[in-house]
Amino acid sequence: MDREKRKPVAAADVFLAGLCVAGAAGCAVLRGWEGVANALTFAIDLIAQIAPIMLISMLMAAYVQVLAPHDRVSKWLGRESGLRGLLIAAAAGAIIPGGPWISFPLVLTLAVAGADIGALVAFLSAWAVIPISRLLVWEMPFLGGEFVLLRMLVSLPIPILAGLIARRIPLAIDPPGRSMAGVRDA
Repeated sequence: MDREKRKPVAAADVFLAGLCVAGAAGCAVLRGWEGVANALTFAIDLIAQIAPIMLISMLMAAYVQVLAPHDRVSKWLGRESGLRGLLIAAAAGAIIPGGPWISFPLVLTLAVAGADIGALVAFLSAWAVIPISRLLVWEMPFLGGEFVLLRMLVSLPIPILAGLIARRIPLAIDPPGRSMAGVRDA
């Protein structure tokens, strides 16, 4: 592989690899090699559980990327969409169920399809702060209606404010190696 085409190793990857080595050393010192083997077994089991979900999520995101009408995504969620785009993105983020294996591939797809940074931040902020599915399944039964209503009312502006702030920060959206233009045109 040509040196210029190789992806550089990210500092975060090196840091995480260092944490893994430190964790393995800690397991070996405190629990012996059996502790290391137990940790590896747990990790393999976790990967086996998560891998099918990740595969399905990535396939769904790829299908959406190929089928997403970029002109419409840009119109409704692009820089020129204004407050309307932030409201749409926040509403979508609030109603999307599931964990990060659903939302992050979708955000990547929206970014490649023409959504601006403000809409992406509003989407993820709403997904994290005002998720309707979590509200119905967890918050209402455990915390009661009054508390949940109060929390939702004070949290509603957060995704919009976050999106507005994000639009003020000069940051280009450059999803790493994720252009699907050739696939869309095929």
